[in-house]
Amino acid sequence: DQVKEAGEAGADLLHIDIMDGHFVPNLTMGPALVKSIRPITKVPFDTHLMVTHPQDFITAFADAGTNDLTVHVESDHDVRATIRAIRDAGVTPGLVLNPATPFEKVVPYLTDVSLLLVMTVHPGFSGQAFRAEVVPKIHEARAYIDKEGLDVEVEVDGGIKVDTAPIVAKAGADILVSGSGIFPDRVRENLKAIRAAAERARGR
Repeated sequence: DQVKEAGEAGADLLHIDIMDGHFVPNLTMGPALVKSIRPITKVPFDTHLMVTHPQDFITAFADAGTNDLTVHVESDHDVRATIRAIRDAGVTPGLVLNPATPFEKVVPYLTDVSLLLVMTVHPGFSGQAFRAEVVPKIHEARAYIDKEGLDVEVEVDGGIKVDTAPIVAKAGADILVSGSGIFPDRVRENLKAIRAAAERARGR
């Protein structure tokens, strides 16, 4: 019901967190559940792989119907080969940066991806407080992408609510991911409020 409600409320993407119980402590749903909810909505699926070996999951999630796959630069994999495999599977590739990881880690790969997801909480647990010390990294990413003329959207995930949405939007985020800021109640109203706060910060 919440998947359908988010789509009807105007969500641009449905962000799905996948955890393997190893890269992060928690364990969550896999490709079968993603496949089961694919018929419920036409909203694109943005799947975030919090896993140690992302290359092992690409085909399964592509077949399940995801549109985007973001993988951690910190994971144990050949980053460039993983990006190439995601594209070969017909899915849009992206990279993820944990709060403590410097922006420089993803610079060599930015010409090969379409998304850069900057985490403003430690991955693996919902409901954490927004980490304001990560905001300069969002500024840095936005400035570099614009300077180089790259076709990469900056996505931010972690503690995004009405009060923090303007901060990351002003820093240069194109896509804002919110879980506890939108669900479980008043989904339409919460989504609308976060979107409006971000748009005001962008001067729109």
